[in-house]
Amino acid sequence: MRIDPDPRSTPAPPATPALVATGLGKRYGDTTVLDDVDLVVEAGEVHALLGENGAGKSTLIKIVSGVVTPDRGGIVVSGRTVPRGSPQAAIAAGVSTLFQELAPVPGLSVAENVLLGPLTPSRLGIVDRRRLHTTARALFAEVGRDIDVTQPAERLSPVEQTMTAIARALARECRLLILDEPTAALTDAETSELFRVMARLQARGVGILYVSHRLDEVARVATRYTVLRNGQRVADGTMAGTSVSSIITSMAGRPIETLFPPGGATPGPSVLVATGISGRRIRDVSIEVRAGEVLGIAGLAGSGRSELLRIIGGASRAHAGTWSIDGHAVRPSSPADAQAAGVALVPQERRSQALLPDTVERNLVATTIGRHVRLRGIVSRGRERGHARELWERFDIRGRGLEQEVLTLSGGNQQKVVLADFLALRPRLLLLDEPTRGVDVATRSEIYRLIRAQADAGCAVVMVSSELPEILGLGDRIVVLHEGRVTGRFARGEVDEDGLLHACYAQVAA
Repeated sequence: MRIDPDPRSTPAPPATPALVATGLGKRYGDTTVLDDVDLVVEAGEVHALLGENGAGKSTLIKIVSGVVTPDRGGIVVSGRTVPRGSPQAAIAAGVSTLFQELAPVPGLSVAENVLLGPLTPSRLGIVDRRRLHTTARALFAEVGRDIDVTQPAERLSPVEQTMTAIARALARECRLLILDEPTAALTDAETSELFRVMARLQARGVGILYVSHRLDEVARVATRYTVLRNGQRVADGTMAGTSVSSIITSMAGRPIETLFPPGGATPGPSVLVATGISGRRIRDVSIEVRAGEVLGIAGLAGSGRSELLRIIGGASRAHAGTWSIDGHAVRPSSPADAQAAGVALVPQERRSQALLPDTVERNLVATTIGRHVRLRGIVSRGRERGHARELWERFDIRGRGLEQEVLTLSGGNQQKVVLADFLALRPRLLLLDEPTRGVDVATRSEIYRLIRAQADAGCAVVMVSSELPEILGLGDRIVVLHEGRVTGRFARGEVDEDGLLHACYAQVAA
């Protein structure tokens, strides 16, 4: 169901488009990342920008935002030509961008984050706190949110960070709002709240460029779409009457007929046996996972899913409970301890928890550095390089090369680097927390095959995911948590998405 603004209160959209980008091109060395791309976003519409990781979406929105200077092409926002490569000029023209990694300025209040810099009300050079707070509250009222604007910004929840960024956009008289994976860290209820705010912005004539890998959301909110592949615009049109499968084919350049690989063979002996685990959120949770099996963990945000993985993986402490790996009792005090016991934890936040701000090569050898040491503790650069090159090729990582800074890769390729590094440990137990967050459909399919291949090779896999189709498609068995306790256990095929959602809410399906 599409969420549209109330037509009785919606003014006719202005004739001038919110964005007209023509002939945008950008190269890095020998690599073309954008090739003569045109894009028009009408005022008052949600326009979806789609494509696989590495298709050029991030480069395009950075060019429009003034963060990256294009080699060629022009940008017009609400009829105003915008100088290229100037974030200040883009903001002055009415462009506001919410990048995927929201980062409020620490040490400042919510109100100060909303009204940063020249927007801060002052009198005789002194900040006018009363006006600051009054103005910030009025902006939050416009987006339908009641937030304590005096609190430190670092206390904000993910959805509150998003609403703060939108309030800042309103303060700047935004004409074009760019949303980059805005729902990646939001619950379903918070996502619906964001969509209601987007509808209000549409009613004001704001054009919204919406970047997301969640095609069900795109179908819900977008009016039109543009697909990029290998830096080129390969498809565009209206969402009405367009099938998701045809969009996926445009994105990948081929039909993806089977997203999930078939289930594995009969699992082997138990690898993980956990009994009565309790922590800050979870209470008396017991699970067992066998070799060759994928166990899916479902539940709402805050249900304790991630804490369970972090305890077993050595990243959090248990208050009670016991667990063993291949019959040997373990209680790791750190992820390194867990790795020594054959457990690899791939965390949810890859940028802050799984990647080093260094080259691709250094990240590909991060967990296995000890294997490349020669006599007298000297690391063999040749061995490191060969290991990294082998992983680069085996995991089909796309980028400029091993010397590229890992954080400049697309999100999907960053995730491949993380998986390659942890899988090189050859773990007996693989713990995956949201392994496909921010990853495009084609790369998801590749990751699903990697996960199934690990299980088929005898590894036991535990996977947490907020996406129920992912749990249903990959899980040989499913455990559901609600408020820290197990509320459901299902074998493959015993439950559908509706039943699984009811279990997540600790309700019985009708």
